[in-house]
Amino acid sequence: MQELELIAPCHFGLEAVLKREITDLGYEIISVEDGRITFKGDQAALAKANIFIRTAERIMIKVGSFRAETFDELFEGTKALSWEAYLPKDAKFWVTKATTNKSRLFSGSDIQSIVKKAIVDKLKEKYHVSWFEENGAEYPIRVFILKDVVTIALDASGTSLHKRGYRQLVGKAPISETLAAALILLTPWKNDRILVDPFCGSGTFPIEAAMIGANIAPGMNREFTAENWKNIAPRKVWYDAVTEAEDRIIRDVKMNIQGYDLDAGIIKCAMQNAREAGVEEHIHFQQRDMRELSSPKKYGFIITNPPYGERLEEKADLPKLYRDIGKSFDKLDTWSKYIITSYEEAEKYIGKKATKNRKIYNGMIKSYFYQYMGPKPPKRNAEPILRNLEEPKS
Repeated sequence: MQELELIAPCHFGLEAVLKREITDLGYEIISVEDGRITFKGDQAALAKANIFIRTAERIMIKVGSFRAETFDELFEGTKALSWEAYLPKDAKFWVTKATTNKSRLFSGSDIQSIVKKAIVDKLKEKYHVSWFEENGAEYPIRVFILKDVVTIALDASGTSLHKRGYRQLVGKAPISETLAAALILLTPWKNDRILVDPFCGSGTFPIEAAMIGANIAPGMNREFTAENWKNIAPRKVWYDAVTEAEDRIIRDVKMNIQGYDLDAGIIKCAMQNAREAGVEEHIHFQQRDMRELSSPKKYGFIITNPPYGERLEEKADLPKLYRDIGKSFDKLDTWSKYIITSYEEAEKYIGKKATKNRKIYNGMIKSYFYQYMGPKPPKRNAEPILRNLEEPKS
């Protein structure tokens, strides 16, 4: 099995970022849909996509697709697929999730059981057995039905790709690693420019920025379900991908990345997460009020996820909070500022219309990525990068 058809889901609204990552790895895009990209790749692509891609939620191998408006059609369509090419005789397999949208079939549990039964029937015929021990490698299966078109895939990642392995501790309402990375990649930030998150929480934006700036592959220190699929890709492709990831790290990079939060406990959490990610030397975390934000440096970047009032009693505080954000932004007039929030009146209280506003779904929460573009810095020789915006307070 040399060529595979791979599926990479992502947050709605961030397909362009994921598409760029896939093409940068050298793989051919087959289709781009809302929240999902399908592409071609060889055996090595299975490992490299899992290890290198920052913005996908998982990587899956497409087994096949067909149209089904009834459960009988679902059964027959599933059974017709070449399952013997993917599932060995001792495979442990189950349908881990089934989702439907704008389709006649809508019961997820029924879809799961019917797909499982159809696969078992097919493999009984192919392997000439009446019972499967299912004591081998795990092959979780996912089913997607959109407008009556069924797509069935093997989940190669297992645990979602946003779980890089470094975030042992989290604060309230953390942003996911994949979403944070995608938003950073939407900006023109480079590792020679200052980046500040004044609402850093457990440190996801600063840590993901440091990993991008040092070219640290997000999946190089974790495991994937497909590592045990020796019938699909040998273990060597995984070893080679990790070796390549090690070789790509920029070990002598100097960066000025800052993370601030009012909560001293959450700052300690962020520092621990940065250590786990191996980027603590690149980030300065400090307990600090957003209203004290200032810098003598120009042309920096703010990328942040401020509070948006998850609870009703918090919403009354939002107008003042966003007014204060606007005042802090005004002090940094050459900087570019990027905010993701579900608070729909953010622009009103910041006091300035964003240069661009991108709608993004953070799970089921409709959010907005407000982009306040600062001027481009004049071309000149690179200045030495300072460690902090200003000296830490004693």
